[in-house]
Amino acid sequence: MCGIFGYTGPRPATPLLLEGLAGLEYRGYDSAGICVASAGGGAGLQVVRAAGKLPALRERVEAERPQGRTGMGHTRWATHGPPTEANAQPLVSGEGRGQVVTVQNGIVENHAELRNELSGLGFSFASDTDAECIPHLIRHYMSEGMDLAGAVRSAAGRLRGANAVVAMAAGEPDRMVAMRIGHAGGLVIGAGSGEALVASDLAAISPHARSVHYLGAGEVAEITAGAVTLTDLSGSPVARPPSRAPQDPARSFAVAPGPAARPSRNGSSAHRPQGSGGHFMIREIDEQPEALARALEGRMPAPGGAVRLGELSIPDEYLRSVGRVVLIGMGTSLHAAMVGRMWIENLAMVPAEVDNSSEFRYRRPVIDERTLVISVSQSGETADTLAAMEEARARGAVQVTLSNAEGSHATRIADAALPIRAGAELGVAATKTFTCSLTALYLLALHIGRARGVSAGGADAAADLARLPELVRGALGRQDRCEEVAGRYKDAGNFLYLGRGLSFPLAMEGALKLKEISYIHAEGYPAGEMKHGPISLIEEGVPVVALMPAGELFDKMLSNVHEVRARGGRVLAVTTEDASGLEGAASDILTVPAAPAALSPILMSVPMQLLAYHIGVLLDRDVDRPRNLAKSVTVE
Repeated sequence: MCGIFGYTGPRPATPLLLEGLAGLEYRGYDSAGICVASAGGGAGLQVVRAAGKLPALRERVEAERPQGRTGMGHTRWATHGPPTEANAQPLVSGEGRGQVVTVQNGIVENHAELRNELSGLGFSFASDTDAECIPHLIRHYMSEGMDLAGAVRSAAGRLRGANAVVAMAAGEPDRMVAMRIGHAGGLVIGAGSGEALVASDLAAISPHARSVHYLGAGEVAEITAGAVTLTDLSGSPVARPPSRAPQDPARSFAVAPGPAARPSRNGSSAHRPQGSGGHFMIREIDEQPEALARALEGRMPAPGGAVRLGELSIPDEYLRSVGRVVLIGMGTSLHAAMVGRMWIENLAMVPAEVDNSSEFRYRRPVIDERTLVISVSQSGETADTLAAMEEARARGAVQVTLSNAEGSHATRIADAALPIRAGAELGVAATKTFTCSLTALYLLALHIGRARGVSAGGADAAADLARLPELVRGALGRQDRCEEVAGRYKDAGNFLYLGRGLSFPLAMEGALKLKEISYIHAEGYPAGEMKHGPISLIEEGVPVVALMPAGELFDKMLSNVHEVRARGGRVLAVTTEDASGLEGAASDILTVPAAPAALSPILMSVPMQLLAYHIGVLLDRDVDRPRNLAKSVTVE
């Protein structure tokens, strides 16, 4: 959750901090703040905070005008304490030359114990947060004669739980110290020309950095404009050379203007202006053909060949020996993994199962070196998925991770990484990262099938995949129809999404999108489960979204549609244009181009995303920054 951005160097820090936080606001937007060390340290550390989203902080900054060339900022996703100014970070301990200020991403699990201890030492608390004990602890150790770095290391040894922290002290105004323990969201430190930066996300610093250090668990970084020094928690040097900072424009936070505002039928703007263009979410939905083409680039076979992922550093000999595949993920990534499981079984003929990352390590999974674990995480920093990966590593499993973030923690745990190549996604609700994750999983299933000599993973399946970007472009061309249908369903209080086979995970994903964006209650179920309970919820007018592409399961889904209609339910069918038999059975129909059945989850994701988006817009929701959510879930 929470976004951290810091800078030290020759340039004024405040504008850079605000720019960096704007790119990180997807990680949390309950409150925000910055801390700037005044030039020469004469005025100490200047802290400005505000409740609410970033514009509220900008107003405060314009009024108070903090000046300096070293500083750090924070945008918060609330865990302990409501989103008030008092609970906003940076958090402060002391005043004058003894002042210590920190920003944090994570949860201090033993905060109550530490609060009691520190209160007994005379420290007073001004917030409800768990994180306020951190600056107090650091100041306590500095009062015993330690410098900032030593005090941070000592404080880290007292904290339980996963935490990433950046600290500043008034007595060391040109220095920041960062530390990471456990599986808290990553910290990336970048070095430029006489300047250094630290952030929660590589994309936030890549425009400014020439080289980067990825801070590992149990490591501390001392950051000045001219040097970055890494140590472990005991103070011993960590000898690890920096990596080259990627300069991929697709990762930049400088998002190009979106499509022009397009009037909707009710007179509002379907692309409400935000900054220089429309919502991030609709832009990212519209970018999917290009994103999918990137995901396929260089991975498709020559005519008549089979998929071979040369970047996947796992020998074919091992893939032939695999006895079982386990896929793990959370939220949208879990739904992608559920589809991937079926593809791996169908295209590679190897047993596969799916587990929620947060539950995986609590059930003592029976896995070994012949178990291939595939983790799916858009950020590569999802705390529960990282913990599950560590559990798998401890049990000897070989791991592949799918991520949209180069250099993420997940890529450093796994034996091999398969980037999904979606490009920067700033809307909190996953859209193009979902379809790119699915595409990468399909490629991986074909790759494993080829290694195992399974003909189902051959050239025909790969040829079908090559058509995907144009098929998705065709689905996006029906957006007006999705907007029209959204206007008829926006006032519903509950939705039920049903699907079978490959469409069942998509039903769960469609329901999740609607919940996230519109705040309407929705549930996704396997259609065969409907008569085992959910059918009791169907009454006159209740909308039921039936996902039913043409194919062998269409007739079974059609029977479910009639069961819903017999009880007064209102059926919105999502199907392929080559299906027939829905006339008179469904109240409304959304279609996508006809496509091979195996690819239907990717194609049918488009109307699910558009339906959620347009309902959210019509209800005047903040579709880019839905309440209570954050893009990267870095706390357990």
